[in-house]
Amino acid sequence: MAKLDRKEREVLGSVDRGEWKSVAGLNREKQRYRRYAAEAVRKDRRINIRISSEDLEQIQKLALEEGLPYQTLIASLLHKYVSGRIIARES
Repeated sequence: MAKLDRKEREVLGSVDRGEWKSVAGLNREKQRYRRYAAEAVRKDRRINIRISSEDLEQIQKLALEEGLPYQTLIASLLHKYVSGRIIARES
């Protein structure tokens, strides 16, 4: 058996402590993420943007929690914003 790194040991310990729970509505969630992935696949243009390191780190954490690549999360958020499914808050 391969040696586990620190992060892998943390995850294994978390599982052993019973901290993981099944996702309610797993099939519905799978379908939701399939739709996200399908939307992300329909890319025909490339852009480069500059954002703060802190924002990128936060996006990467959120993407990890959602089980998505961070670029896919960004593309999904942009798509939702321009299609009116996300509305900017007034300051």
